[in-house]
Amino acid sequence: MSLVIKGASLLGEETTDLYVDDSGSFVDTAPSGAETIDAEGLVALPGLVDLHTHLREPGREDAETILTGSQAAALGGYTAVLAMANTTPVTDTAEAATRVWELGREAGLVHVQPVGAVTRGLGGEELAELGLMHRSRAGVTVFSDDGKCVHDARVMRRALEYVKAFGGVVSQHSQDPTLAGPAACCHEGELSGRLGLPGWPGIAEEVIVARDVMLARHTGSRVHVAHVSTAGSVEVLRWAKAQARQDGHWDVTAEVTPHHLLLTTDLLTGYDPTFKVNPPLRPQEDVDALREALADGTIDAVATDHAPHARHDKEHAFVDAAFGMLGLETALGVVRTVMEDLSWADIARVMSVTPARIAGLGGQGRVLAPGSPANVVLVDPEADVTVDRDASSSLSRNNPWHGRSLTSRVVHTVYAGRVTVRDGALVQA
Repeated sequence: MSLVIKGASLLGEETTDLYVDDSGSFVDTAPSGAETIDAEGLVALPGLVDLHTHLREPGREDAETILTGSQAAALGGYTAVLAMANTTPVTDTAEAATRVWELGREAGLVHVQPVGAVTRGLGGEELAELGLMHRSRAGVTVFSDDGKCVHDARVMRRALEYVKAFGGVVSQHSQDPTLAGPAACCHEGELSGRLGLPGWPGIAEEVIVARDVMLARHTGSRVHVAHVSTAGSVEVLRWAKAQARQDGHWDVTAEVTPHHLLLTTDLLTGYDPTFKVNPPLRPQEDVDALREALADGTIDAVATDHAPHARHDKEHAFVDAAFGMLGLETALGVVRTVMEDLSWADIARVMSVTPARIAGLGGQGRVLAPGSPANVVLVDPEADVTVDRDASSSLSRNNPWHGRSLTSRVVHTVYAGRVTVRDGALVQA
């Protein structure tokens, strides 16, 4: 299908027409017989890229499938998502990674890029098939045991050394299990003591971040810090990035979730398991530090950590409920609501351009110009949207934004030249 996107505001600045031919790329002139999208008053951004999505398939199709997660992603303005490895079975082999990649292609709504496990079965002891996953059709370049920390320094060092050979990156869930065990579920402090909830101190994240950036420096490799949640981690990252720029032979990147940019630990006073997430919500001083770090580039990207759960896993007493929140359909609105000083170019940088670079997705996060793949989202910057969890395309309803008003609305999404969302609704293939 060829397209003419009329009157779009590129990154919120100049207004122009965009032309897409039937190869799915931007071209110089309008193709004959093209479908027209009226984009007057809409901001055009490169399609969003999520570094951290849980699609649950295979194994937990009651919570999400690759198809339903892809639908939620497209509605949120995404054209690529990285599917985390903690599925059942774990994505720790070339065959498992290829199957996730194939299911993503069958859904056809976004580029679904598998993340490979760092260790077999997320066990933390033996490296998974890193090289085979990379050489598979899935072309895996990002590896993570997310949900669990690669807590053994020797194993983490070996993983960093291994992926260096092909330019891969290890994404770490930073949680020292000796300081914050599996029961830890509330930021450690006065509130956790008053509520009687097991504490999850910030230092349990910060010591792993500090260790891993030093391991990356030692190995000359790449480490990515998932879902940063504390001011202390920001301090470590600032130092590490300065050192990496000076040394030039290693790299550290980091992401923050929308929920850690806005929600605080005070929400736990009602014991609502919707707000149980790992790492936990933190106090306002941490939230403020995360916002500042995202604005100044210390934190590179926004990643949703979209974590759907079936109701029978989430609707329990707080300590027994599953960790995680939905995020794909609301991420852009949260960022626009919270980070008011970010320009549209900045939003494109942290939600598309930089995530695509970290993940090695050459067809994503590109300038909207002739020769680039037509991955684009068109946003109404003036719209206010009240979130309704029951209107979500996700199979799950653990939505922390229910009833909140967020700024901006995704109107159209175009993936590889195909309109996947038109006027805020999914387009059936």
